[in-house]
Amino acid sequence: MEDPKKENKNKGGDDFNWNRVFKIVLGWSAILVGFFLIMIYTKSTDTEGMEIPFDQYQKFLTEKKIDYAVVKKSDNNYEFHGKLKAAETININGKTLNVDKFYLYLPYTNIDDNIIKSWNENIRTYNVEKQEVGWMGPLLGALPWILIIIVWIIFMRRMQGGAGGTKGIFSFGKSKAKMLSANATKVTFQDVAGADEAKTELTEIIEFLKSPAKFQRLGGKIPRGVLLLGPPGTGKTLLARAVAGEAGVPFFSISGADFVEMFVGVGASRVRDLFDQGKKNAPCIIFIDEIDAVGRHRGAGLGGGHDEREQTLNQLLIEMDGFEQNSGVIIIAATNRPDILDPALLRPGRFDRQVVVDRPDVKGREGILKVHTRKIPLAPDVKIEVIAKGTPGFSGADLANLVNEAALLAARKNSDSVAMRDLEDAKDKVLMGTERRSLIISEKEKKTTSYHEIGHVLVARMIPEADPVHKVTIIPRGRALGVTTYLPMDEKHTYSKEYLEAMIAYAMGGRAAEKIVFNEYTTGASNDIERASSIARKMVCEFGMSEKLGPITYGNKQEEVFLGKELHEHKNYSETTQILIDDEIKKIVEAGMSRAEKILRDNIDVMRRLAEVLLEREILDAEEIDLVMHGKELPPVEKSNGNNGAHKEEVKEENKQEPKVQDNPALAN
Repeated sequence: MEDPKKENKNKGGDDFNWNRVFKIVLGWSAILVGFFLIMIYTKSTDTEGMEIPFDQYQKFLTEKKIDYAVVKKSDNNYEFHGKLKAAETININGKTLNVDKFYLYLPYTNIDDNIIKSWNENIRTYNVEKQEVGWMGPLLGALPWILIIIVWIIFMRRMQGGAGGTKGIFSFGKSKAKMLSANATKVTFQDVAGADEAKTELTEIIEFLKSPAKFQRLGGKIPRGVLLLGPPGTGKTLLARAVAGEAGVPFFSISGADFVEMFVGVGASRVRDLFDQGKKNAPCIIFIDEIDAVGRHRGAGLGGGHDEREQTLNQLLIEMDGFEQNSGVIIIAATNRPDILDPALLRPGRFDRQVVVDRPDVKGREGILKVHTRKIPLAPDVKIEVIAKGTPGFSGADLANLVNEAALLAARKNSDSVAMRDLEDAKDKVLMGTERRSLIISEKEKKTTSYHEIGHVLVARMIPEADPVHKVTIIPRGRALGVTTYLPMDEKHTYSKEYLEAMIAYAMGGRAAEKIVFNEYTTGASNDIERASSIARKMVCEFGMSEKLGPITYGNKQEEVFLGKELHEHKNYSETTQILIDDEIKKIVEAGMSRAEKILRDNIDVMRRLAEVLLEREILDAEEIDLVMHGKELPPVEKSNGNNGAHKEEVKEENKQEPKVQDNPALAN
């Protein structure tokens, strides 16, 4: 049975901690009272000279040795402060003392005329003041110092990022980890789709925490850490939140950037404090998001290592697997830059498991779309599987954004539900950018753009290895005047030489159409040439697809681990080989251009017919392209306030970039 005190302790920061507030108020009250008492004591002892007996005072008075005096009147007595005309040597209680200034308390309850007459005759000058009594005097004296201390505290708290909190001014080294509240909205594994393998690994971690004896009976040990790897937006942090919702144990969450601040030693101190909290609440889970902020490779960088960051990393390494065992504390970390992490951090014993959370496949995308559309009213014509098929390379964040854009488009039209067309328009917007119908384009430019895009379409339709064309538009979107999009038939993980040559051919189709129809070249093909050249260079230098150069990699990338950037490429080949590489790249691209020209010349009538229809309708989808190519009439254009036409299939952007190439690490630029 769980201890109720511990249960209350693990509830998190949502419950108001009166005990902590009482300690803070009591501590500051004690400081202020102590300061106030010091001021009173200082005020009471702030007198000039020494105290003398009354008879010595009378002797000084009758002998007219007092130069001036101040008589301070209070409610009960008179305090006499005097200064002699010249220093005198007197004997008090057997001690010989040299006196210049003195004071005493007069034994008078009232000062009559005789006393005043005596002072007038024997003292050169004197003054009577009313003495401040009570607590107001010392308080007013202490007020400037209190204000200075308050201002200093405010500045210090702002410097450490803790303004307004209940932390003390010396809490720089305290961890900023937040314990997940039991009352917070929980995310469970039902809210996570498209990462089944990662869910399986993390489900096992939760079982370790709930029933460790089940796994330890055969001598197994609980994993110390799990590192979630994957591109941005694939759901690494969401998985960690789901673990927090499923585990039922204390869950601490912190970012890698929260460790290091401007003060030296703060990062290591916060790591120690974080693991101390974890040990007190064991068994528990500690989640470190973006761990690459503190876990970068040590000793790297243009100017040497960063001592404070390395000190923090060293402390993290010790806490995760050092002499002291952190039994019951499991670390889950997430990063999209595993290549820059220190090897000591990745070894078994610290991160025993590395779970890859990659972009989802078509089944995973369908599951993610179902999760994001659970609370959105969908029209009967919506087909989630069609949307999933048409979004290869999308991450979970991209799909969430697509669904959100579709909901906003439907709300803008005052619809009661999100229709298939809304999802299509949202996908077009995400892939190709927002339509720029206000952009003024001349008729000549519009006609050139139409033939350019039809050149892409026709070449792609005539090459069996190419992906099927899905949609073509000459409405400006984003930075492109026209866009041709493709719908891959299935998921591709490797690319054949024939497929890459087909990509180069239909990339050059736009330039080939401009040459055939207008006998001129425009800048519209610049991105096509760049993509074709990039693919051809990778075919020659990385993929070994050149018969003349063979299966050899040319050029070693020299990357700076600390910066994570490719600074330059080292040429490990001769100038003669460089000439051969350039010749092979040129040969491949020119072969693609010639192939595109031949296809367009053989089908020039179809190209002209498609271009004229595209000029008229501005958007053509796959079905309409088929009808035009077979010489059939198209149905009337459906007028709307949004995009022209009702388009029913899926999109893959082509004009500005080729996502199919970028989605594959082997082909990524």
